[in-house]
Amino acid sequence: MGSLFKHLKYDLPASVVVFLVAVPLCLGIALASGAPPIAGLIAGVIGGIVVGAISGSTLGVSGPAAGLAAIMASAIAQMESYEAVLVAVVLAGAIQFVFGVVKAGVIAYYFPNAVIKGMLSGIGIIIILKQIPHALGYDADFEGDQSFVQPDSSTTFSTLMDVVDRVTPGAVLVSVVCLGILLLWETRLVKGSKVLAMVPGPLLAVIVGVILGGLQSGFGDHGLEAVHYVDLPDLSKGVAAFTFPDWGTIGDPRVWTLAVTLAIVASLETLLCVEATDKLDPHKHTTPTDRELLAQGGGNILSGLIGGLPVTQVIVRSSANIQAGGRSKLSTILHGALILLAIIVIPGIMELIPLASLAAILFVVGYKLAKPSLFKQMWQKGWTQFVPFVVTIVAMIFTDLLTGVLLGMAVGVFVVLRNTYLTPFHFDTKPKDDGKPIRIALGEVVTFFHKASIQRALTGLPSGTHVVVDASGTMDLDPDVRELIEECTIRAEEEGVRIEFTAPEERKRHATGVLTSRVQRAADRRSKKNRVDAR
Repeated sequence: MGSLFKHLKYDLPASVVVFLVAVPLCLGIALASGAPPIAGLIAGVIGGIVVGAISGSTLGVSGPAAGLAAIMASAIAQMESYEAVLVAVVLAGAIQFVFGVVKAGVIAYYFPNAVIKGMLSGIGIIIILKQIPHALGYDADFEGDQSFVQPDSSTTFSTLMDVVDRVTPGAVLVSVVCLGILLLWETRLVKGSKVLAMVPGPLLAVIVGVILGGLQSGFGDHGLEAVHYVDLPDLSKGVAAFTFPDWGTIGDPRVWTLAVTLAIVASLETLLCVEATDKLDPHKHTTPTDRELLAQGGGNILSGLIGGLPVTQVIVRSSANIQAGGRSKLSTILHGALILLAIIVIPGIMELIPLASLAAILFVVGYKLAKPSLFKQMWQKGWTQFVPFVVTIVAMIFTDLLTGVLLGMAVGVFVVLRNTYLTPFHFDTKPKDDGKPIRIALGEVVTFFHKASIQRALTGLPSGTHVVVDASGTMDLDPDVRELIEECTIRAEEEGVRIEFTAPEERKRHATGVLTSRVQRAADRRSKKNRVDAR
């Protein structure tokens, strides 16, 4: 227990920042999902306290995810029962738990770095684009929206056009002042002061935002109105405000289809965010991915049982946690406890916070995720890194997180296949004047992806050429490639080209025997044909 509070002086301020960011996101995602507002807050509490305690992630923060909002909204509309959807959430959690048991978390290690960095930059740009309307006082869209096409059928860019005629000066004042405070808190002047450095910049920005909002009573139509503030649901009904699963619907095929869909999408988003969070972590902790799936599964089971939305690890809150100086999972747990405290004890205070002040905080979060220096760094690594990076960003901006990452992955796979085709082996193409054979040295692993390039190398050789295909150092030789080499050997002999194949050591005797017998059979057929022709 002592080790949990080891970094309390860092984790407590970070938890406050994450809490301030998380509350409007939880409410906004619940709104977009068509679920009761309390459902988003329940998921935020479960994601913070329960998943945070079970997870092995040091700085990852879990909660309701925008990427699941469209799935949930469609399911609630089709089933016409939120209680039935909750059954699917519980089942999805159980499926995720099974994913963890069978060690499906290994999938996380197959995401290329270029795609992960593209995802981070894409999220950063999306945060900035989505927060511009809130900073200017146009709060028509929910907090936490990340999709290009929004629930009201408008898009990210059409909303930016709409906001031109709907600017609220009072909101602009709040966002500009709060952003100025945050930028000041990034300077050496503040960081070098022991007193000022103890005050979290985002917390100070929110306090100033509350004060500026309270002073705008004389602004009239130019000042902040109720729509410009955080709006918590009415919890005066107590337990009656909660919703519970309708287990009578467990036999409905739609419930099971939704459960599998939620489990797969939530697990993929979690694993992506785990990789991204570990990349951002200045101390480079490694999250055990199988344990993360177990934690997410347990969190979703509990969230569904008491009426909450499905949870995943989320990059916006995780990056806010890292940027605020969080050091351990305590910051995640405390942020969940603060959400619970806010909805029970201090809902009135939360409703004094202008959304414009939170927009300023998210601007800084977004910028740090999409720094220009990262683009320069990826450019310097070459086009094989830069293209998947940029494709991921652009695809995310114009679709959503998961689609963008999948498109980035597709480009990354294409690059790998291209490189595999071009350089599957060492091939000295210079002619040998000393009578020595041309040597083709295969790599340690040779798969069917290499077939095209190997066939290209062994086809069209001039008559009299002697080639040695050396697979003595190959640990894993695909049977398709072996068969291709055997076929090329037979065909080449008819063209006056000699190809020798040195098989992997452990299969050398068998492979050589098979190859020799096939070559011998081919020679016998040609000899027989020649005798027939001679007659």
